[in-house]
Amino acid sequence: MLRAYIHALPKVELHVHLVGSASVDTVLALAERHPEAGVPTDRAELAAFYEFRDFDHFLKVYWAVQSMLRDRGDIDVLVTGLAAELAAQNVRYAEVTVTPYNHLLDGMRGDELLAGLESGRATAHDVHGVELAWVFDIPGEKGVVAGRETLTFALRERPDGLVAFGLGGPEVGVGRAQFAPFFTAAREAGLHSVPHAGETTSPATVWSAIHDLGAERIGHGTSSAADPALLAHLAEHGIPLEVCPTSNVRTRQVASVDAHPVRRMLDHGVVVTLNTDDPPMFGATLEGEYLAVATSLGLRRNEVAALAANGVRSAFLPDTRKAALLAEIAAVS
Repeated sequence: MLRAYIHALPKVELHVHLVGSASVDTVLALAERHPEAGVPTDRAELAAFYEFRDFDHFLKVYWAVQSMLRDRGDIDVLVTGLAAELAAQNVRYAEVTVTPYNHLLDGMRGDELLAGLESGRATAHDVHGVELAWVFDIPGEKGVVAGRETLTFALRERPDGLVAFGLGGPEVGVGRAQFAPFFTAAREAGLHSVPHAGETTSPATVWSAIHDLGAERIGHGTSSAADPALLAHLAEHGIPLEVCPTSNVRTRQVASVDAHPVRRMLDHGVVVTLNTDDPPMFGATLEGEYLAVATSLGLRRNEVAALAANGVRSAFLPDTRKAALLAEIAAVS
């Protein structure tokens, strides 16, 4: 059975936002910690509040969760909740996007944020068997000041597990090139470049992420499929795309998983990795993404395993760890 096979595959998650990862159970725990936030503390009411309706409602839920993140304990709840969800899907490793600037802007102290990340990461490893790494990203809509502050925080604090530097938020009207100095400094300091690009804008944004930000992976990259030259460049240089099919459907970038350009990407030799973005808020799971894409494209088991292997090879893991995970994938029958 395909579902069981997908579950058995060791998997990695390369594109998941920490705040957007909050499940109903996690939000319930946060709401009980902060009843003044006005988020439902009744499970049935909260589940109804959490049902995806449209993108505006998604934002309402997202910012409701953000509003309840006040200290290290809240961040720990968020991280350990994510780890439990990942472990249940046989996800062994995840690179989690954290947006420090938003937390600091909301009044959280930097040491509280870092302490919560550290304790949650330890629990993820020791209790759930999931290794977590961090991507600190710039909320692009907040401009160059957010870029400068995010870089300063990342390089000054450099917490254990920080592997990459990203750029998120709305793309329209937010040019990638303005953030080039911050990405240059981050790369010079040893962090990898993983900006979002081409989710809601044209292939030109992806080109800019590559040329201006030195992108080693592209978050989403959905519009890349419209530019054969870009697909050829991505394939030739081995720049993976962090594809999030359900997210793209929910945000109405594509009409359905069947209409997603993932097949065109694969046919052009692009390294495709499957990811969830903001999973509970979009009604997604990583296993569900694999199942949906495999069903839509009529993939055989070896092709599904190849997608899992793409994720491992695209991760910022030591070669020995990659080799061990790839051997496990190959052993699944």
